[in-house]
Amino acid sequence: MVRNKASDFHPEVLSLFDRYVHGLIDRRAFLAGAAKFAVGGMTASMLLDALNPKFAEAQQVAKDDSRLKASIVEFGSPKGSGKMRGYLALPAKAQGKLPGILVIHENRGLNPHIEDITRRIALEHYVAFAPDALTPLGGYPGDEDKARELFAKLDQAKTREDFLAALAFLEKRPGCSGKVGTVGFCYGGGMVNFLATRAPELAAGVPFYGGQPPAEDVANIKAPLLIHYAEKDDRINAGIPGFEQALKANKVKYQLFTYPGTQHGFNNDTTPRYDKAAADLAWKRTMEFFEQSLRG
Repeated sequence: MVRNKASDFHPEVLSLFDRYVHGLIDRRAFLAGAAKFAVGGMTASMLLDALNPKFAEAQQVAKDDSRLKASIVEFGSPKGSGKMRGYLALPAKAQGKLPGILVIHENRGLNPHIEDITRRIALEHYVAFAPDALTPLGGYPGDEDKARELFAKLDQAKTREDFLAALAFLEKRPGCSGKVGTVGFCYGGGMVNFLATRAPELAAGVPFYGGQPPAEDVANIKAPLLIHYAEKDDRINAGIPGFEQALKANKVKYQLFTYPGTQHGFNNDTTPRYDKAAADLAWKRTMEFFEQSLRG
């Protein structure tokens, strides 16, 4: 099967899609805006379908991969939403205690792509844990549009506490060495930045195209950061100069990479915005960074 690429779509369609998936416009507004680019038998609905995730086609590690032990587990978040759930994966034949990596999803909750990412990380010999912020609303609903609608209803103050609780839960897992890093994408990238300002025990943070924390909070960051951005991502990139200035002023150890020609979401291999070359390089850097920060 031939997969669509970002270059197959007019830049304005990609911009409309970015606004749509981040709740800045609704489905009707996307379809209306995309209609003028629907040519050659293509409809606006078909454009949207082509841009939406294809989870099964992109899956890299099967749910029942015998090299892993994976399960849904519960954890407490007394300052947040109470009882929460997440997806835990670790090597089936782990020798001794392993570092932990908290995996933080986009603004749709714990979908199949994030579960797959969690399994990929576990295969690199980590205890990988992906909480589902949508737990208090019933969890990821199996539909991306419904997931976005639910996500907008979350109490973000409680959700932030839920991720702090998830970090503490992972750190204390019997199979975890207590050294924990975190990686997140889009909304999850912003949450990595938040955790770095609030969790002094965090050993490493990797935000992918995430919103930046307030400059006054950057002084609290103790963990080294590996920061990934897409080049064509004006909405997020507007915050880079202020963030870098604050990182330098507070002597935070960090590396920042912007990947030429890429769209927001370039690491997500379920959608046409995926850029294989950039994603492979960013992932290689990420794994090397975690190896150095959590095991070095």
